[in-house]
Amino acid sequence: MHPVSIYTHFAFVFYNYYRHLLVKYYARIILLLSYFFKIFNQKNRKLISLISLILQTTGIVLVLRYSRTRKAEPYISSTAIVTSEFLKGLICIVLVWFETDCSLNRLIRKLNDEIYGKPYETLKLAIPSGLYAIQNNLLFIALSYLNAATYQVTYQLKILTTALCCVFMLGKKIQKHQWLSLCMLAIGVAFVTWPSSDEANKRLETQSSKSWLQQFIGFGAVLMATLTSGFAGVYFEKILKTGPTSVWVRNIQLAIFGTIFGLVIVYIFDYKAVMEKGFFQGYSTVVWIVIFLQAIGGLIIAAVIKYADNIIKGFATSLSIILSSVVSYFVLNDFTPSLSKDNSRKLTTALELNIPSYRTVARWATRFYEGKEDANDELRSGRPVCKITDAIIKLVR
Repeated sequence: MHPVSIYTHFAFVFYNYYRHLLVKYYARIILLLSYFFKIFNQKNRKLISLISLILQTTGIVLVLRYSRTRKAEPYISSTAIVTSEFLKGLICIVLVWFETDCSLNRLIRKLNDEIYGKPYETLKLAIPSGLYAIQNNLLFIALSYLNAATYQVTYQLKILTTALCCVFMLGKKIQKHQWLSLCMLAIGVAFVTWPSSDEANKRLETQSSKSWLQQFIGFGAVLMATLTSGFAGVYFEKILKTGPTSVWVRNIQLAIFGTIFGLVIVYIFDYKAVMEKGFFQGYSTVVWIVIFLQAIGGLIIAAVIKYADNIIKGFATSLSIILSSVVSYFVLNDFTPSLSKDNSRKLTTALELNIPSYRTVARWATRFYEGKEDANDELRSGRPVCKITDAIIKLVR
């Protein structure tokens, strides 16, 4: 069967299963998208994409973690990946429809020219799509065994793998201080995952071998996800920068292959479970929120890369880690920070890095919003004096 035929068949099944919801909320969705495109003008694109990435990155981690640990009928994570890929394709089709002045004929003509008319360009997306399918399933596994804060920090190793892929695949040069920062990132992740002496003794007394094995599986899944994320991200970036095809059309191509690869994973690992209780078993409002956040995640990242740069992306990720830690502590109750002697050293080491002062961040944010080209130089100019940082260092020493 042709790949697009499979995609169409899945769309028909999905529509028949949830047609009452689609009809009920269709008008509201169209109005919401119209309002979004009205405010998403050239002046607000950077700010909106930045805020969206912060909220999406924080939300997907926390909601996914909650969906995997709550007391309810479990859902099959591989089917959620397939549904999110399909939903991402639908959203991108709507975005392309808006780009073609809401003309159905122009939409069909453009999709036909870009997808059917350029089969070689479309097949290029099979590699990153397959890697993303594997990565998404690994992240579902990781958040089943790790708390949100530990997952967020450990997953930042993807910055290191992405940098290595940029060097070997794109020929980019990384300065010495940037390599030092990447090494400090790896050391910081090791500090986070390595327990203090008190914690280690307590774990030996209270945790079973099964619990330790679950933690090991969680960390292993995150590490594998960082490898696939780095290679797939750089490969996708190379494709985006070597052709005139729009980001939304590329994401449609990704969604087609992602749905196919996702269905293959469902067939291999969860065929019996799907046959017993159905494809959408355990789906609730929380699960649908996870699917929606997963679907728009790739679109938001693409928008940030297009309208901003990687420094903005890193800034948003840093804020997301802080938000995830706070919400994980107060809402999910699965993250307990401490200021033991070991952790004090870790915090001191982190605070002594090149962290800009709050004045520099405010000045940079103002220049960034105004569209000044030298905004990023504010963060590259070195470490200004920060009284708050110095005060915290003295406090924990």
